[in-house]
Amino acid sequence: MTPPPSGRQPVSSTAAAVGAKIRLRRQQRGMSAAEMARRAGLSKATLSQLESGNGNPTIDTLDAIAIALRIPIADLLARDADTGPVFRPGTDIEPGEVSRELLRRISSGNSLEIWRLRIPAETELAGVPHATGTIEHLLVATGHVTAGPVDAPQELGPGDMLAFAGDAPHFYRTGAEEVDITVVFASPIST
Repeated sequence: MTPPPSGRQPVSSTAAAVGAKIRLRRQQRGMSAAEMARRAGLSKATLSQLESGNGNPTIDTLDAIAIALRIPIADLLARDADTGPVFRPGTDIEPGEVSRELLRRISSGNSLEIWRLRIPAETELAGVPHATGTIEHLLVATGHVTAGPVDAPQELGPGDMLAFAGDAPHFYRTGAEEVDITVVFASPIST
């Protein structure tokens, strides 16, 4: 692989994603680069470098930018959610062990609803497509279920998590046992 010209470091995917978010939020607010730089206490050249993904900002710099944009700093750092099915199998732990697992990060700008869904044995339920951009998250407490998009269903058991685009046709189908599922809907907030 050829090194970048003039000793520059290659652009990281994180720096590019953060830079794109800064530029997007600035443009959404109708703010010029000069005004944004002034409000954040940065030079225009530094802001330009950050927006192009070529910078490596400190937390203090990101905090100043977030304040200037009037958004939480997490909005600049959070990756956009993948709408494709995301499956996380349940994990085992040793008796007496405490376990903490991040199953899914839901970015800001979403309205969240948490539902409990209990489906009897030998039942198929068609999911009604939700608002555009809605992501549905299933976390199985007890039982087994086949669920998800009609074109890519997953077999889920206790502890398994599945996230998928809830604005497309989907379904839930139980076998010989009832199932208890926690469902989280993340729907984009219209501004």
